[in-house]
Amino acid sequence: MEFSELLNQIIERTGCTAKELSEISGISPASLSRYRSGERMPEYEQMQKLLQGLKTLIKERGVSDIDEEALQASFTEYMAEVSFDYEQFTERLNMLLSVLEINMTDLARSLNFDASYLSRIRQGQRRPSDRDGFIRGICQYVIRKKSPSAIARLTGDDPAALEKDGEGFQCLYKWLSNGVITETGEMDDFLRKLDTFDLDEYIRAIHFDELKVPSVPFQLPSAKHYYGVEAMKQGELDFFKTTVLSKSRKKVFMCSDMPLADMAEDGDFAKKWMFAIAMTLKKGLHFQIIHNIDRPFKEMMYGLESWIPLYMTGQVAPYYLKGKVSNVYCHFLYVSGAAALCGEAVRGFHDEGQYYLTNKSEEVNYYRKRADRLLEKAQPLMQIYRAENEKNFSAFRQQDAEVPGSRRHIFSSLPLYTMSDELLCKLLKRHGVEKENTERIMALQATQKELMEQVVKDNTVVDEIPYLSEEEFAKYPMSLSLSDIFYEEELTYTYEEYLQHLDMTKAFASTHANYTVKLEDNHAFRNIQIRIHEGKCVIVSKNKAPAIHFVIRHPLMRKAFENFVVPMVEEK
Repeated sequence: MEFSELLNQIIERTGCTAKELSEISGISPASLSRYRSGERMPEYEQMQKLLQGLKTLIKERGVSDIDEEALQASFTEYMAEVSFDYEQFTERLNMLLSVLEINMTDLARSLNFDASYLSRIRQGQRRPSDRDGFIRGICQYVIRKKSPSAIARLTGDDPAALEKDGEGFQCLYKWLSNGVITETGEMDDFLRKLDTFDLDEYIRAIHFDELKVPSVPFQLPSAKHYYGVEAMKQGELDFFKTTVLSKSRKKVFMCSDMPLADMAEDGDFAKKWMFAIAMTLKKGLHFQIIHNIDRPFKEMMYGLESWIPLYMTGQVAPYYLKGKVSNVYCHFLYVSGAAALCGEAVRGFHDEGQYYLTNKSEEVNYYRKRADRLLEKAQPLMQIYRAENEKNFSAFRQQDAEVPGSRRHIFSSLPLYTMSDELLCKLLKRHGVEKENTERIMALQATQKELMEQVVKDNTVVDEIPYLSEEEFAKYPMSLSLSDIFYEEELTYTYEEYLQHLDMTKAFASTHANYTVKLEDNHAFRNIQIRIHEGKCVIVSKNKAPAIHFVIRHPLMRKAFENFVVPMVEEK
């Protein structure tokens, strides 16, 4: 969508006049008119003024159908575009093509671009519509064709460092994009960790299955204050001790916008804190966590990565609060059935803050009510479905199929809805799948076919699926994707079955005008499926260890998925 289209849509939905927006944003009527017609693109500073002006008008008019965070996310994409240094980009692009002796015709073919269009980009006469995708495509091509030492001579990095999996791509991407790392890169890191994470291995690594919940009484005064960072660390550990050793089975509430850096730098405290969380989970308690996501996208995704093991347990419900946190005060609140820990600090002076821990029933009840009120104002950061929620997930999938909107799917296997009954039966029989599970899998296939027919009737669907050579297939055999029924046993294709199913998928595309299949050489993920319902939600499904589904609606995260380009995997 062009920026002029977005601007006109928001103005129309806000119900304001051009004159009102001009006055409140400080943008001249003539400039605003050019922005609306598409004659001119606003600079970064003008775009910020427009965004702030629209936010003010939305609040003043009480417009409820415009989500402020979604508006912010939409503008952020265009802000990144106008602030990008294209002169330096074209200079480095030409240097790359010259130094590495890149064949322009071959590169254009790889990017699916016309060679003359690529030439105009080199000369600065044109700009790629999808800049990030264009840069990533070039990097993927170079990684395949050139050695780490050749790339290192260009970027100035250590050749040995570029030998590591994925490092060559990241260094070249950063160099070519002038150091501007988009949200796609952070999303890539998050998905890689999710793709390779194995809950059973994690449990064994931290000896979670060997943990014993202690029963020795923990003597703590009915109330205690903690002053300064070091004492506040102890306050958190004392809270968990009180919680674990109590008889209460109530959920644990956590919400904090306190700074994390000085806590995270203390490795010893981090280990004790994670052990305390593990003991709480071992006791069987559930967590309700309001994450502070009013921070840079990179920091938000980094924080979510550390919570992946906890999300996998099914005992954690994540939330977030709309709007920005105070730039003056920091707040902290933990509440369980046995204790409450609250804290405060002036932002920038964390070491002068204080925590207050209490197990007095009347005070715990007070803080529990405060936690409940915060949850009422919070939004789910994501919905998490495990095996015990299979019926709920099935109902959600049915409901989602009825909502209009374009879909894009990034699959690590072939879609079950394009497979014939005969081929599926043959595969299941070859694996000796027992009758009950055969019936479950056949029922899943029938349901998925019905839902897809329903969706493609009025909406476009693009499936990005892996194209594997026989050699690649022998190295990484493909399995049926059965996470929708939480079936984790690997049922692999033979290469012949894979090719047959691939032909069936192409045939499905030829008979359904709204369905497109894209064959991808990039095989970054082997254990997850990503289903993007544009403007609505994203479903990230993990096939095994464990089978689990994350339904994401947060505007900033959803937008990052919508712009996501699958990274190239460097083969060793």
